[in-house]
Amino acid sequence: MIASLLADAVVVLHFAFILFVAAGGILVLRWPRLMWLHLPAVGWGALIEFLGWICPLTPLENRLRSMGGEVGYPGGFIETYLTPIIYPEGLTRGHQFIIGIGVVSVNVLIYGILLRRRLRRRRSRI
Repeated sequence: MIASLLADAVVVLHFAFILFVAAGGILVLRWPRLMWLHLPAVGWGALIEFLGWICPLTPLENRLRSMGGEVGYPGGFIETYLTPIIYPEGLTRGHQFIIGIGVVSVNVLIYGILLRRRLRRRRSRI
């Protein structure tokens, strides 16, 4: 029972991490110091997608499910939880590459906005 609850908590954590990677730059616009957590998270998320790795949270969740008497799943978190919603026909390496490019692109845009704001502030002080 506890292992199953912990597995569910890992799923929530995993999903929150993905949201933070994908859209955490919006939080950085409000709280710029958060960028020191967000940039490494984006780097990790992009590496996972570009290199086709499986996030370590996936085997952890599967292990906890197994300990709780449940059946784990093959593949990664995205294939299991998000693919049925986003890619009904299945996740391919091409899809993963596109996701990685999307994550990097969105964050480059957001950090570009942040940089432009900082440059404006410096110019207005001079």
